[in-house]
Amino acid sequence: MKSCSVLLAALVCTVMLDVGNLLLFQGSALRCYKCHGYYTNCENTHECSYEDSCLSLSERGGKTIRQCIRYTDCENSRLSQMFPSVSGFTYRCCSSNLCNGGAAAASAASGPFLFFLTSLAAFWCCC
Repeated sequence: MKSCSVLLAALVCTVMLDVGNLLLFQGSALRCYKCHGYYTNCENTHECSYEDSCLSLSERGGKTIRQCIRYTDCENSRLSQMFPSVSGFTYRCCSSNLCNGGAAAASAASGPFLFFLTSLAAFWCCC
């Protein structure tokens, strides 16, 4: 029964931390990675305006552009006008902090959620 109490406490702490993070960052400006080039790891960040989203645009040759962009500009025809020197590209726009950084950013953001799921599963099995 003691292990059940410990698991329940861990689960409650995880939920409180997640709610605290949501309240802390609510209302603050969106942060995006900002770099242009053949970088696999982009460490520069920029605070965007309230009407922006994060852009990750990849050229066929391997060059990647990461930056803030107005959400309304995030469409193929508009991006072609904004980046005329980039011939063929794929792009992704997103609206959570540092979401345009690739797999490293996604895995860092999912850490607390995975801990929450693991704690919930352990609580369910043991209690």
